[in-house]
Amino acid sequence: MSTKQDFLKDTIKHFDIKQHNVVPIVDSFRDMAFQARNLHRAASIYDRMLSDEKCSVILCLAGSLFSAGLKQIVVDMIRNKMVDVIVSTGAIMIDQDFFEGLGFKHYIGTPFVDDSELRELHIDRIYDTYIDEDELRECDMTVAKICDTLEKRPYTSREFIYEMGKYLSKNGKIKDSVLLSAYENNVPIFVPAFSDCSAGFGLVHHQWNNKDKYVTLDSAGDFLELTQIKLEAFETGLLMIGGGVPKNFTQDVVVAAEVLGEEVPMHKYAIQLTVADERDGALSGSTLKEASSWGKVDTVFEQMVYGEATVTLPLVAGYAYHKGNWKNRQKREFQKLFLK
Repeated sequence: MSTKQDFLKDTIKHFDIKQHNVVPIVDSFRDMAFQARNLHRAASIYDRMLSDEKCSVILCLAGSLFSAGLKQIVVDMIRNKMVDVIVSTGAIMIDQDFFEGLGFKHYIGTPFVDDSELRELHIDRIYDTYIDEDELRECDMTVAKICDTLEKRPYTSREFIYEMGKYLSKNGKIKDSVLLSAYENNVPIFVPAFSDCSAGFGLVHHQWNNKDKYVTLDSAGDFLELTQIKLEAFETGLLMIGGGVPKNFTQDVVVAAEVLGEEVPMHKYAIQLTVADERDGALSGSTLKEASSWGKVDTVFEQMVYGEATVTLPLVAGYAYHKGNWKNRQKREFQKLFLK
């Protein structure tokens, strides 16, 4: 019988866009075809967003991205003014980023393994990556501990994640954390389906043990706050990795502003890196042109790229980083809209 240590040996390493100038590679894609040409156009649109002094950039994240080695890219995007708001799934921010912020790791694995054996050893598998389930439980209980220290009232996910960033600033084991970097740079992070991750287990534990008065989540407040950011920013660009709830939630703020009686433009720029197919009608694969029919996304500067994120995101983000147009951007610091 193997031991846990036999499986949890080699850690996932995060890609560093600062160390790899991909501009010549991506520029060479311009004169190719298929997804190479699409990726070049997407990278050029992202660089255009960063050059547009009126445009605020919203990054949408879905999928197992940080466990796969993409965390450092987002850390560098935050630190270098390449993103102003983040909308994400809970697993990315809690099970992957906060988890690593507490000092835990993701490990190189394989899909060709006996999953029953992994279960016996308390090892969870994400395709070819392993996570220590016992450490995930510690992550869950840390969320519960944060809940116990807060005023017992409804919180938006942005508010709660701000408190998680504050916790890492005092108790974290590493500096290269998205939650911590966002806290330090006043970049708000929204997780619309916040209970669908390790945070959910922590919240359940907290509420079960504080039945009279406890912390709750305000999903409508999330929607209102992101809409307020759209009203403040006015012109916006979307960089969407994957689809799902973050994609729809962010696109919807244009319509939400109209419901409030405010007129704002559709998202001026939009890029989506995805492997989803549009033919089943699901949102993750729906095209950005389709979003235009809903009045959400303009079609002048939009690009779908059909490719897996561990390949496409380093190229798109690395291209914009080494082009350097982010250096002239002003920090938006939208978090300050809500700080008392």
